[in-house]
Amino acid sequence: MKEQTDFEEENVIPDPWSLPLETLDVSKAEIFQNNQHGEYFRRLRQESPVHFCPESQFGPFWSITKFNDIVAIDSDHKRFSSDTNIVIGDAPAELVTPMFIAMDEPKHGVQRKAVQSAVAPQQLSELEVLIRQRVGNILDSLPVNEEFNWVELVSKEITTQMLATLFDFPFEDRHLLPYWSDVATTSETVGIAVDMNERQRVLEECLAYFSKLWHQRAAEPRKFDFISLFAHGEETKDMINDPMEFLGNLILLIVGGNDTTRNSISAGVVELNHNPKEYDKLKSDPSLIPNMVSEIIRYQTPLGHMRRTALEDVEFKGQSIRKGDKVIMWYVSGNRDEEVIEHPDEFIIDRNKARHHLSFGFGIHRCMGNRVGEMQLRILWEEILKRFDRIELTGKPERVLSNFVMGYSNVPIVVHKK
Repeated sequence: MKEQTDFEEENVIPDPWSLPLETLDVSKAEIFQNNQHGEYFRRLRQESPVHFCPESQFGPFWSITKFNDIVAIDSDHKRFSSDTNIVIGDAPAELVTPMFIAMDEPKHGVQRKAVQSAVAPQQLSELEVLIRQRVGNILDSLPVNEEFNWVELVSKEITTQMLATLFDFPFEDRHLLPYWSDVATTSETVGIAVDMNERQRVLEECLAYFSKLWHQRAAEPRKFDFISLFAHGEETKDMINDPMEFLGNLILLIVGGNDTTRNSISAGVVELNHNPKEYDKLKSDPSLIPNMVSEIIRYQTPLGHMRRTALEDVEFKGQSIRKGDKVIMWYVSGNRDEEVIEHPDEFIIDRNKARHHLSFGFGIHRCMGNRVGEMQLRILWEEILKRFDRIELTGKPERVLSNFVMGYSNVPIVVHKK
């Protein structure tokens, strides 16, 4: 019979201060699902900010937990590589999908540049009218004075419609996009046991659908959606000949445009309800919305970590990192670093320097769609304040089981009209 661990016994999360420091393992997805990770990372920042965990379900790994140390690693792409994998776990070799976030220079820059114009400022200003109209339609269709799951009816729907726009994806099939995103991030690499054969089948379905779109776009004049930009880009037009690389980049753009914004939309409602004075502040001064959006993204940290692999032996902050070691940059910890951010555990919508956070990463891999995400959140809250007196949290939010996606599966809400 398999021996029970502390985590399996009645789902109790042990107090991190009671565990031996050398065996502290912050990769367990249950810690995040139960919202207990804060104390684990507080202890590491205080006692072992560059921490080696010798044994975990993902093998040995280093944790980088302080803001400035994360910036240093994230900026040092000569010694710390993104190649192959950017999450803590390793996918089986046959399931490795190359993508530009998991590449080093020069290939990373070439592929990123190909699609960057889809989220350029000029494109965004043209998209704003359409996004506002779609957000308004979603909010106007919500049941009033009746409980519903905000994640399903608002967070998912807004991000799905935005993704469909950026890919110029058939609108009637848009529900496939969040489904593919969830399947792509639900794997052994983020702490959930799933049927990897089923995952492979679904991702092949995703690839087949987008391959058809690729051939259509390649035969048409270039437009500003992701697929058309790849298909017409001088350096990327042959990507279709490497199906796994094409699939990898699709997953990157789908997950990047879905999970992150979706969970920030949910987190905003949760945190404003947990901090009613901040909600009152917002209602009395809607000009705080752009600043609040940055605070939501910092406070939530939609993707908890990114991984690098040491390309050589490195002495870092008194620790000896060996060539080939996994180095995990815990953005979710860096965003709560007391030495860099004042009162980091407080949600303050008019915080000074609110954009000074790690949620979008740092350096050459900084999130390409950060302005898209911020714009969606800004428009959403502008439209909410026009329509609703209050969005009331009516029960305990449920979080997803993941050490990568810091997200919600259920946020029970009742909306009250003005």
